[in-house]
Amino acid sequence: MKEAARILVVDDEANICQVLSAVLRKDGHEVQVSRDGDEALALLEKTPVDLLITDVIMNNMSGVELLQRVQSTSPQTPVVMMTAYGTIKSAVDAIKLGAFDYLAKPFDMEQIKSVVRKALAQRSHMRRHEPSTMMAAPAGDDPTMGAIVGRGEWLTRVRHMISKVARSRANVLLRGESGTGKELVARAIHANSSRVDRPFVAVACAALSSDLLESELFGHERGAFTGAVAQKPGRFELADGGTLFLDEIGDISMNLQLKLLRAIQEREFERVGGTKTIRVDARLIAATNGDLETAVNSGAFREDLYYRLQVVEICLPPLRDRLQDIPDLVRHFLDRFNHENGRRMSDVPAEVLEILQDYPWPGNVRELENAIEHAVVLADEETSELELNLLPPSVISRNGGRQMGSPRNGAAAELHQATDERRKDLLVAAFAAHEGDMAQVAQALDITDRAVAYYAKKHDLASAPRRRARPRVRQSARKEARAGTGRA
Repeated sequence: MKEAARILVVDDEANICQVLSAVLRKDGHEVQVSRDGDEALALLEKTPVDLLITDVIMNNMSGVELLQRVQSTSPQTPVVMMTAYGTIKSAVDAIKLGAFDYLAKPFDMEQIKSVVRKALAQRSHMRRHEPSTMMAAPAGDDPTMGAIVGRGEWLTRVRHMISKVARSRANVLLRGESGTGKELVARAIHANSSRVDRPFVAVACAALSSDLLESELFGHERGAFTGAVAQKPGRFELADGGTLFLDEIGDISMNLQLKLLRAIQEREFERVGGTKTIRVDARLIAATNGDLETAVNSGAFREDLYYRLQVVEICLPPLRDRLQDIPDLVRHFLDRFNHENGRRMSDVPAEVLEILQDYPWPGNVRELENAIEHAVVLADEETSELELNLLPPSVISRNGGRQMGSPRNGAAAELHQATDERRKDLLVAAFAAHEGDMAQVAQALDITDRAVAYYAKKHDLASAPRRRARPRVRQSARKEARAGTGRA
């Protein structure tokens, strides 16, 4: 079943708005229309959208100017340009500035659906994986270094690698779990390179089928397949002189791998359905969250392509291996979501930070970002402290993210969602039933020992015994313990 999206259509021609609205609403999407750029910006300020479709040529504000304004405030919102045949070059220039794609007038219904489907797939992928705010720079940091928060040796190593490889034209392979910030590192390499004034073009390989991905990378000629009503340049062409970032490279098909290998080796290719050879100079950065060596050994990934991609390799650690960064990340995300939601939550109790650092974060920084947004959105306007019960229940559950997909005891969720009075009653009853044994109370409520201690202190449960202080352990010892219990 298709996921409904919120789409804004901007065109000063009423009939265009009417046609697009009818097609998109028939596909189940929620559609708003606007007749000019200023009105569109006002609508976007009130209600964010999943996709913006705008004409290139409009009165008062051009579609390109609207694109740039939207990028400055909502860089993850895909923008599709509409253009007549005579202004296709303007639409292509807009893609180089960051537009997702363009629709050529007169429209083909299948073309509209295909472009919208691909744009929404890209948007969904970015939400799940590498958001542009995945990591943020502390005040005073060099913005070209990937806006990466961190304090440990890993950050020094990554920044050193960025500064080294940026000055070369070598292909780079970024490794790391989903949500560790691979696209940010790719953008940092581009920002520190001599190509900084040329396009940075990103493609989410996993979001598209093999046929769509081939057209997306290499473009197509008019009539190459159903819905190809106009010639379209591919992402390689759009990245000419700049950087092409291929995310989740391990998911591309074997047939496409061969064509990609030739494009990397020879810096030339043909569009789908075309015979003209096109030469480009695009620096390639690829990313994977999988094991390419195993894929090579099993025959699922070409060995020659693997070595072409892996000229320089940069590995990004998961959040569970850099827990010292959590306080800075939490405060960054609080600042951001406070601003977006009109809240003023600024205090972060030490007990809450400890609980956040106890959680394994299988979704890495992206999951932490979602958790903080969850807390800010649920908070009352006057709330000034990050309270534990505002975080998702999984963060305080004894199993948490350590056994992804396993059924959970409903006690943690009930405690989490209860009113303060009801939560206190549940805690008092649990302490009475288990004669004040902290471990047994935690087990009964399906929450961590630290969460029990936090709630006992918050609700001033004098009968609750103090939790024994847990000795500090070295990070290496903590990793070993996790490995033994399945946490890692």
